[in-house]
Amino acid sequence: MNFKKSISVFLFFLIFSTKGFSMEKSKITIKLKYGDVKIELFDDVAPNHVKRVLELSKQGKYNGVAFHRVIDGFMAQTGDVQHGNTKNNFNPAMVGTGGSDLPDLKAEFNNIPHERGVLSMARSQSPDSANSQFFICFDTHPHLDRQYTVFGKVISGMEFVDQIKKGSPGSGAVDNPDIIEKIIVE
Repeated sequence: MNFKKSISVFLFFLIFSTKGFSMEKSKITIKLKYGDVKIELFDDVAPNHVKRVLELSKQGKYNGVAFHRVIDGFMAQTGDVQHGNTKNNFNPAMVGTGGSDLPDLKAEFNNIPHERGVLSMARSQSPDSANSQFFICFDTHPHLDRQYTVFGKVISGMEFVDQIKKGSPGSGAVDNPDIIEKIIVE
């Protein structure tokens, strides 16, 4: 077998025989009252976090959940499916402290920078405590890089994220918060 043919065979197997190989990334659409926010998910660098968000989205767990912490120029945080659902279990005193009934996730920190439109999982002080809450960055915040798991990025509709009601400048707590109307898995 000549060298060119060997390279061709190698490239063929590399491209087409990789288990689970796909050029397509998972996508979701977050429906806000302002418009639709389309998001590309990073299955390749944060597979367990993407799987969790997809699972909770398919179950409708994020529907009606408040953006409970929103700091202008920083981020909009949501995803407390335990205490943050404005339709059935909203608890202003507890919102932001809960997750889902699933176990916490091991960190999948990666090298994707926290820049405008990036989605990253919220967590407590423990690196392995992410569960269901996530935030969308309004701007670039390198101090978060490799400290939180980036799992997606807004590909259209960031102008609608910008309209989410902002909270108090210090804590970001929001009175009468905006909600995720629905997340659609594409």
